[in-house]
Parts: sequence; structure tokens; C-alpha cells
Amino acid sequence: MYIVAIGWAYVILMMAITASSFGKALAILIFLGALPLILFVYIADRPRRRRSVTVPDQVSNQPNAADAKPDQH
Repeated sequence: MYIVAIGWAYVILMMAITASSFGKALAILIFLGALPLILFVYIADRPRRRRSVTVPDQVSNQPNAADAKPDQH
């Protein structure tokens, strides 16, 4: 996943370097570089975030054998 993002960033950086003005280069970096990369990484990283959220819920529903006594008397 990250190799695609690195490749895209490299291509966009080369496009920005060859832009005719600083304003165009900045617009290329923001609209063709940063925003699509953020969206891509967010979407591509979704399964890992979903796994990290569901695993603690499954673990917390199981009783803890080491703490068999109730906490309050």
C-alpha cells in the first residue's frame, strides 16, 4: 500500500517542480498530491483500524479467570 503512495508522491513532486510558477506548484502539491494521498491512506488503512477496534471489544467481553472475586463487596 505504501509503495503506491510513495510512487504517487514522487510523480506529483516532479510535476510541481516543472510547474511554471510557485502558485501552480503549490496547487499541484495540495490538490493532486496531499489531498488524494490522505484519502488513499485513509481508505487503504481502514481494515487495520477496524481490526484494532474489534479485537479489544472481544477481549473485554471474556471473563478474567485471574480476577474471580467481585470488585465490590
